[in-house]
Amino acid sequence: MIRLLENEFYYLDNFQRVLDWIGERYADLLDAQEHAFLAAFPALPHAARALFVRMVMRKGTLFRASKLRYAEIGCPVEAAGHLLGTGWIEADPELSLDELFDLLSKPEVAEAFPHLRQKSARKGDLLEALRADCADPRRFSGWYGDCPDVAWRIHVKPLCDRLRLVFFGNLRQGWTDFVLSDLGLFRYEQVDISPASRGFRQRADIDHYILLHACRERFAAGEAVEDVVRDLPEHAFDNDWLASRREKLVFQIGQHYEKQKDWDGAFAAYARCRYPGARGRAIRVLEKHERFDDAWALLTEAQATPENDAERQHLARIAPRLARRLGHARLGRLPKTEVQRIDLCLAPPNGERWVEGAVRDHLAQDDAPVFYVENALANTLFGLLCWRAIFAAIPGAFFHPFHRGPADLYSADFHARRLAEFSACFDELDSGAYRDTIRATYRDKAGLQSPFVHWDGISLELVELALDCIPAAHLRKWCERILADVRENRTGFPDLIQFFPHENRYTMIEVKGPGDRLQDNQQRWIEYCAAHAMPVAVCYLVWDLAPEMAA
Repeated sequence: MIRLLENEFYYLDNFQRVLDWIGERYADLLDAQEHAFLAAFPALPHAARALFVRMVMRKGTLFRASKLRYAEIGCPVEAAGHLLGTGWIEADPELSLDELFDLLSKPEVAEAFPHLRQKSARKGDLLEALRADCADPRRFSGWYGDCPDVAWRIHVKPLCDRLRLVFFGNLRQGWTDFVLSDLGLFRYEQVDISPASRGFRQRADIDHYILLHACRERFAAGEAVEDVVRDLPEHAFDNDWLASRREKLVFQIGQHYEKQKDWDGAFAAYARCRYPGARGRAIRVLEKHERFDDAWALLTEAQATPENDAERQHLARIAPRLARRLGHARLGRLPKTEVQRIDLCLAPPNGERWVEGAVRDHLAQDDAPVFYVENALANTLFGLLCWRAIFAAIPGAFFHPFHRGPADLYSADFHARRLAEFSACFDELDSGAYRDTIRATYRDKAGLQSPFVHWDGISLELVELALDCIPAAHLRKWCERILADVRENRTGFPDLIQFFPHENRYTMIEVKGPGDRLQDNQQRWIEYCAAHAMPVAVCYLVWDLAPEMAA
């Protein structure tokens, strides 16, 4: 916190930093109102700008002067006086009864409405009692004439949200990202961001994002899906990550229709959706709707060009069932992957039924430690080895200083756009240089935000064990599969890994408790490891409850 206290106006400096960044890089995308704001804001007195930013950073659009007292700003009424002429804020605004109650405490409600009976009632009950007689809005002073306080409404929060959107490329990140960075709680890789590297390339991108965001909010709030679909822009976007946001929403709409058993609505959504998995869901919906011929035709088309391993697995599960429905020749079963099986019956340690922990502790030996790593270790090794490729200054991949990872991480051409950089990283697996690279990256980048490296869960000691026990050829296979489909393949790794340092080998162990079964992504990783002669086992644990019963 010391760093913030040294500069009491850190929030104002950060806000101005965003405005300067936008003015330098996005001036051609801004409308007249936004240009006017960028020009007028720096000319205001320091205290007025600070008060404005405080309002922007707080929730809502209504504020009272008594709630905006900051030592570094001084008198909020005096500071606000310089803002009133801008039209950005309004003094003594008109308020609905609900808005008034949001601003007032319960004792103040009693003062504002002295005729109220049952003043001991809950604030919500008092609000309901007043609704019939107080339907029309009034100015704050009209509601509460004896109040010594001043109320303001800020009108330009949508404008500030647009500017925040232009800077971050999303509405998820906000002003607190600056604070967390200033505090050193979140630190980011410093990528050389050229002025030409922008998240939005045309004004339509900004407008489309805002429209899509509004549709997502309405859908999440439970608004009629038909109304949301009606307002969704139908045309293709000239922006891959923006198009991906739209496709994800259409996929979620398809899932909603499917849950409602509206097969026609679900199929219509999936059929026009390019989000991964949509085609497989469309086939499933046709099957549920008993349109078996249509389902078979789409399945045949998908089998010719599966989008990824997940779809290939899904199709292999559906095909025999559809063939049987249509009277086609029985399809041969896919050969089952032979994987080592471990069966255990253990008493719950200390009564806690954490299956992975119980198996880990049971299998661990002094010279063969076992670690619960799940997806963390493989992703961390990939992230450390390929750090320079992941954070390469590819145009459009980074466009502000607070990226946890590249904006195109899940794009189909993520690898292709960095082919030379990833090839150089993989070459180190052949030369042996990868060990020093992984160690150096762990040391030099420790704590920096990364979409792959789990700093809290994977210690340098664990990395050293992995480097000693996992052959470079196996590490290459892990990295290649992650890179082939980052969205799908960064998860599904076995829960545990056991190292045998004296023998320079390891075993991965997936743990399943009573009634649990392998998930699809886990099955795919197990099959991949087995196919490439990487040691993997599945442990099935049942609880021995006799000690508990005896107790």
